[in-house]
Amino acid sequence: MTAILYVFALGALLISAMKSREKTMLALKKAWKAFENILPQLSSILVIIGIALAILTPEQISRLLGSGSGWGGVLLAALIGAITLVPSPVAFPLAAALLASGAGYMQLAAFISSLMMVGIVTIPLETNYFGRKAALIRNLSAFIFSLVVALAMGVFM
Repeated sequence: MTAILYVFALGALLISAMKSREKTMLALKKAWKAFENILPQLSSILVIIGIALAILTPEQISRLLGSGSGWGGVLLAALIGAITLVPSPVAFPLAAALLASGAGYMQLAAFISSLMMVGIVTIPLETNYFGRKAALIRNLSAFIFSLVVALAMGVFM
């Protein structure tokens, strides 16, 4: 499947270059600049993930976040996701690594959904723009919804 996506992307790039070489080069330069901007965050997070996976054994990950950890593991995963500031391009490979190390689907669903929707770190900024009450209601609602997502994953997976 990955090879198909690469072939498709390369084909689309070639079509774009045939249509307008200048616009394609401009788009590639913008993409490279965006990659350079995210690279420091991406690198530091990958190092942290590597250290965490080196320190924690698959048995420990399975005990803390595995399907046998139940709702305690779901809440732990949701809390970790809520307080962590990780860009989405890193979140999904991280979830795949955790899954391979023994984490459960419900726990990963809670982690990813709270990671994407809840922003404990960004509450001060949200409060400045939307007010304290709105920021708290939004974050609490998103946290509860991440638990609903975890429950749904538990039912369907």
